[in-house]
Amino acid sequence: MAKLYVVATPIGNLQDWSPRAAETLREADLIAAEDTRVTGKLCQVHGIRTPLTSCHQHNEDSKGEYLAEKMLAEDLTVALTTDAGTPCVSDPGYALVKACVERGIEVQPVPGCCAAIAALSVSGFDTREFAFFGFLPREKKDLREKLREIAERAVIAVVHESPFRVTELTEAILEELPEAELSVSCDLTKLHEKTLRGTPEQVQRELKENPKTEKGEYCLVLDLHRVPRPEKKQENAEISLEARLIEAMVREGLSLRDAQNELTMNGEKKNAVKQAALNLKHLFEE
Repeated sequence: MAKLYVVATPIGNLQDWSPRAAETLREADLIAAEDTRVTGKLCQVHGIRTPLTSCHQHNEDSKGEYLAEKMLAEDLTVALTTDAGTPCVSDPGYALVKACVERGIEVQPVPGCCAAIAALSVSGFDTREFAFFGFLPREKKDLREKLREIAERAVIAVVHESPFRVTELTEAILEELPEAELSVSCDLTKLHEKTLRGTPEQVQRELKENPKTEKGEYCLVLDLHRVPRPEKKQENAEISLEARLIEAMVREGLSLRDAQNELTMNGEKKNAVKQAALNLKHLFEE
């Protein structure tokens, strides 16, 4: 019976790879890899000779459909991998998983490393609830809008960033969310693993002073508990004239329907009156 395994790979230290993950790749009929050269080296270390095929961000839409059909036709077991970490989490793989699910092919995870979870675990923040946003927009305007959106939606946020843009990202955080606290991890599980913690200003200063900042991959955890939330608009703050008239008439004893009919008969616009009545319905029918 055709089956897909979603296999997490090491994000740096090869010893983090589980025996089950290695055995899954060894017993699969085919490995669908983000980069066959990267997964090929991993297989070589573990003596795995399973054939590989590429399934990356530039071909995964068509390749996912193709592989799923091939799995059904030939009753294949396929192992899906990315270069580092868990497939489908800011990495390719979604299209193949989706194609398999749509065709009733069993999909099973083989869990392992995930940079976002590793970064959360060493942040020192209250991470009982968090939101993951992956890579943020590159354009400055879009990036700042996204940061404001994140601050409205989450109190702990996790994002990825490349070493070539991490300084610009912390600068944008400093300007948009200066009250945030940051935990910025680089090269997790590798020899020169490092985590910077502090305010956006402190972290940005350390990044700028480090001549090796543009090396390694970054995972940032933002603690947004102290970031002011935009005040919600008060309900009915801009109540329409029709709504004010209906509310006054109902408080004088008319039913909501009668008040609506009377205003319409007196020449008020039917649609505006109807919308005003709908907006006020919850006040008088609780």
